[in-house]
Parts: sequence; structure tokens; C-alpha cells
Amino acid sequence: MLKQALVVAALLLPGAFANAHEYTQGDLHIAHPWSLQLPPNAPNVAAYFTVHNSGSSDDRLLSVDSPISDDAQLHEHAMNAAGLMKMQQVDGVTIPAGKDLLFAPSAYHVMLMQPKDRSLLTDGKRFPLTLHFEKAGDITVQVAVQKQPPADQPEQQHAH
Repeated sequence: MLKQALVVAALLLPGAFANAHEYTQGDLHIAHPWSLQLPPNAPNVAAYFTVHNSGSSDDRLLSVDSPISDDAQLHEHAMNAAGLMKMQQVDGVTIPAGKDLLFAPSAYHVMLMQPKDRSLLTDGKRFPLTLHFEKAGDITVQVAVQKQPPADQPEQQHAH
């Protein structure tokens, strides 16, 4: 009987880890926060995730912070007057009611400037990131550092 229980527990364990990388608070659901492994000479690193707002009203991501950097910023890629894509800091990001908002390369993303501990930014490691929302409050997630972007994500366009 004990042996069967151990086998069942071992089979369920990978599913628990897969679900552990998603976070829900209030009407918001954050899925798979990730970052690329920091290249040796890159001064900054970006973090990405998807936010789903199941509520009937918009929420707003006001700011972010992480113990690995004294300066965490919200950024977007936007077309400038010359028709070129430009990365710029934003004061906040609206999460529309009933919709998903993708934080990804060449879109909204989090920039962690001058990380303090580069050893946390290697493949297989995780680091905390706290998202401060207007309505849902603070949600701390664990960002998974990977060598490659997830298969369903666009390629990273920059390594700041």
C-alpha cells in the first residue's frame, strides 16, 4: 500500500511543479515568468510573463521590484516618428478586463538594471519579482532563467 502511494505521489510531482509557476491573486493570473540567461557582458536583463485579467474592470501594473536590482523598470517597444522601434520606460501598464497582456521581447517587459548577483541569472535558477497592481495588490512571482525563450514566445531582440 505504501509503495503504491509513493508511486502515485511521484507521478503527481511534475504536475505540481508545472502549476507552481503560475500565480493567481484576485482577478489576475500570471503565467510563466521567465528571463533569458544573462550574457557575460550585458549590463541589464529583461523579464517576461503573461497576465490574464478575468475581472470585469481593468487593473493597472504600477511598478515592479526585485531584490536582485535596485532599479527595476517597466518598458515597452514603441514606433517612433521615424518609423523605428524604440524601447522606452513607462509609468504603468493597463491590464484590460477579460483579456491577456503579454510581456515579451519587442513588447511590454520588465528591465532589471545592473543586477547585483549575476549568478542568479544563469540557466535553471529563479529570482523573485514583485508586481505592484492598482487593484490586485502586490504579487511576488519567481522568474525562471532559461537558455532559450519558451517555444510560444518571440525571440528576444535585445540584451540590455
